[in-house]
Amino acid sequence: MSVETPRPILIFDGDCAFCTRSVRVLERRVRRRPTVEAWQRLDLDALGVSREECEAAVQWIGADGSRASGHVAVARTLIHGGKGWELLGRSLLVPGPSWVAARVYAWVARNRHRMPGGTAECSLPAADRSSTGGGSR
Repeated sequence: MSVETPRPILIFDGDCAFCTRSVRVLERRVRRRPTVEAWQRLDLDALGVSREECEAAVQWIGADGSRASGHVAVARTLIHGGKGWELLGRSLLVPGPSWVAARVYAWVARNRHRMPGGTAECSLPAADRSSTGGGSR
């Protein structure tokens, strides 16, 4: 399903403290950025993305309805940032660096509860998380 949005959207796990901290760094550093929103605050059906996809990896929905997840979503976000960010984002999509970026992203996603700012809540499936969550909303 392809849904057009007025601005690109980067969707992250708002119950994960590490994820929340990471997008806050993005918001401070990248001036031209997509809308950044926790999946818990969105109508996922309307966006054509599932809860499972959002729990597994960060999601990108472009203004044209294009979609990406994981390291490719990060790359698209950086490309959208323009200037030096665009160069960094494009480098994450080049064969070789893309392979490395995919593995690094997967490792971080599996170990986000161990990362700076991460909590035990980050490692649990959403259905098993406490009502207070592990991150700020």
